[in-house]
Formats: sequence, structure tokens, C-alpha cells
Amino acid sequence: MRFRRLGNSGLQISEIIHGTMRHPAGAVDEAELAHHARAALDAGVTTFDTADIYGMHACERSLGKALDGVPRDTVELISKVSMPVSLSPNGQGLSRKHIMESIDGSLRRLGTDHLDVYVAHRYDYATPLEETMRAFADLTRAGKILYMGCSEWRPEELRRAVPLAREYGVQLIANMMRYSMLWRLPEQETIGVCQELGLGVVPYFGLEQGVLTGKYRPGEPYPDGSRAHDARGGRAALMRQMLNEDVLSRVAGLGPVAGELGITTGQLATAWLLSRPGVCGVTVGATRPEHLEQSAAASSVALEPRVLERIDEILGPVVVRTEADLPRAEGA
Repeated sequence: MRFRRLGNSGLQISEIIHGTMRHPAGAVDEAELAHHARAALDAGVTTFDTADIYGMHACERSLGKALDGVPRDTVELISKVSMPVSLSPNGQGLSRKHIMESIDGSLRRLGTDHLDVYVAHRYDYATPLEETMRAFADLTRAGKILYMGCSEWRPEELRRAVPLAREYGVQLIANMMRYSMLWRLPEQETIGVCQELGLGVVPYFGLEQGVLTGKYRPGEPYPDGSRAHDARGGRAALMRQMLNEDVLSRVAGLGPVAGELGITTGQLATAWLLSRPGVCGVTVGATRPEHLEQSAAASSVALEPRVLERIDEILGPVVVRTEADLPRAEGA
């Protein structure tokens, strides 16, 4: 496993980040998720990403159990705040009240006294940015968080937030975003702004919910037990833009490229992200522990320029670079 600094900070994270996302709807097997986290540790992963809304607190609890007994200074913990976690009008957003109450719950469930990175899960248009930054700065001074991150913040929001964070004394060091071989919208402007401001880019959905593993084949039924069949929490909806014959046919064309390198299509997709400017680590989930081993192996894969060119040639017109490129699911 290789490591990179997160943005312009001194914090080092593993290139592969174990993501624990499970949607709020439906049952969450905490023992299974804990097993996955331990498998990530065995694969050399030291950075773990979760959120209070994932499984409605269950994912934080399972991660805390998995890391019980693991020396705290050997892992990096990321959690998030702002998504709705209760019916209370103050149970969401980035108000001081919600942030201060949420951090204590996350720390308790994770079994730790601090987070390495606390992420503002989405921008809150109802709360003054100054109020949010003061709250994160106070958490920093209290030792409850070391750094601040954000997720899917737009360029204009980042330009306001970074100097304000600096003024209040909190380091805003990362922006998490959907980014993959197929989904390159962040390359339009967001990634460039992140680099300009010293924010590390942390992609999620790098495998597009399994589409970029190559297991969904054109003209064939979806595999039993795959996420395409699972409507709980909107998993199938998250994939609908990519589940069409044109996309699947072109993804299948990546198989020979990966085969020549002695890796899987999924590892190729992860290595591609690690080759992109500004990327510090890739968040990867798993439905089975062995998937984590495969993802971790992508950390050692270096892609030559000609391989990157072949990827672009194969995927061609199905790559989403602008809103106008969004594909439609079959039958939509």
C-alpha cells in the first residue's frame, strides 16, 4: 500500500480508502461490515471513511467495533455531517447546533476521542458559512477533529470557504466527489479549483457501483445479488445512468487492456483514478472481503501514457464530461 498527503496538509492517507457507505433504508449487518473493515486492515488500508447517515449510525458503530484494539495512531478516520439523521428541524445541515451535537455521537459510536477529517457532507445554503466555519474551528481547538473536509462543494463555494477556514483557524484540506473513468464532470472546473486552493481530491463511486468491474455484460441479465437488483436506499437508481448497452459494451472493451497488465477491470479503473492530477486517495467499498484485497492491489499499479490513451479511445463517447453527456438507462 502506498500513501499520499491529503491536499496541502501533512496528513498522510492510504491510496485506497475503505468506504463503509450503506444507505439508510433497509437492514445493515453490522457484523458483516466490521468483517469488511478488518479485511481492509489486513490488505494494508489505514484510512476509513464513514458518515453518521450511513446505515443511520450503524456503519459508524460497526467500524468502531472493527477497530477496537487497533492503535489509534495507525489509522485515519473520516466521518461526515449535514445529511438528515432525525426528524428534528435541527437534525440536519451545518448549523452550529447540529455540528456540535453530531460530532459527539460520531466519536462515541467510533470509539475514539477525535476524527482525523470531519467532512461537511453537502453545502448548507440555509446556514451562514461563517457559522459553519466557526463551529469546525472550535472543534479543532477542542481536539475533536484535526482537519476539515467537504463533499461535492462547487468551485464558487470552495473559493469562499478556504480563505474563511484559514481566517478562523481550521484547515480545509479535501473535497470528496463522484469521479470515475466514466464520470468526469469534476474535470470541467472543480478539480482545477481544488488544486489551486490546496485541497486534495478524494473520489467516490470510482467503480460506478460495480459497472466498471465489468461484471455487467451487454445483452445479459444482471448477476444475481448485484447492486443493480437492490432498490434499497436508491442503489439501483444511482446506477441507472450507466446501465445501458452502449456503456456496458465499451466497458467490456477494457477487459483486454486490463488483461495485458495482469489486473482486473476494476483494478484498472482504480489505478486510472490514482493517475489523475490532484487525487490523493480513492474511496472503495466492497460487498465481499476479497474485493478489498483486489482494490488494495491497485495501489501498486502504474499506468503508462499509452494505456491511458487506449482507455480514452475505448470509452470514447460514453464518458460523461458535461451535463449534456448524461446517458439514459435502458427503457427510461
